[in-house]
Amino acid sequence: MGTGTTDEAATWIRAAAGNATAFGVMFDTHRDRVFGQALRVLRSPHDAEDATALVFLEAWRRRDAVRVVDGSIVGWLLVTTNFVCRNLVRSARRYRAVIDILPPPTAEADPSDDVDARLDGRERRARVQSAFAALSPNDQNVITLCVIEELTTEQAAEALGVPAGTVKSRLSRAKRRLANTSGGAR
Repeated sequence: MGTGTTDEAATWIRAAAGNATAFGVMFDTHRDRVFGQALRVLRSPHDAEDATALVFLEAWRRRDAVRVVDGSIVGWLLVTTNFVCRNLVRSARRYRAVIDILPPPTAEADPSDDVDARLDGRERRARVQSAFAALSPNDQNVITLCVIEELTTEQAAEALGVPAGTVKSRLSRAKRRLANTSGGAR
């Protein structure tokens, strides 16, 4: 599903030339989709907000490298979202490793944690998110573009800079891995 229009392409040309107002329009146009992808990967609204800000900072910083596909930059933004999220997860992992060295707190567990675990769909959603996180970066990008955002194979191929056949084979492999890892959760 292409979101691009000639208006978006023209707006991006102005943004890429340094027009902050045009860049603001691009932010307003794609913020929710970038945030949604970051939330799917990171699972925390706060972290997803941070990732969204970093994605648009990267878009501004690398304006000359942003790919326009069918008049839209959404593919580039979503792939960049996946990269930013992976970096944030790595950073959090390093932070946790340092925290794990510290002695554990002595407070008792919160009894509401058991209730949260039983909420409808929460466990299934966690399994799917975990399975997505276990995919390779290439597989995550293809799933993001073709399945979640419903771009065509050709649009995803152009956004990723690879042949359409590569997108098809990655998509098939990624779907198979997701089904195997998430226990077939839908």
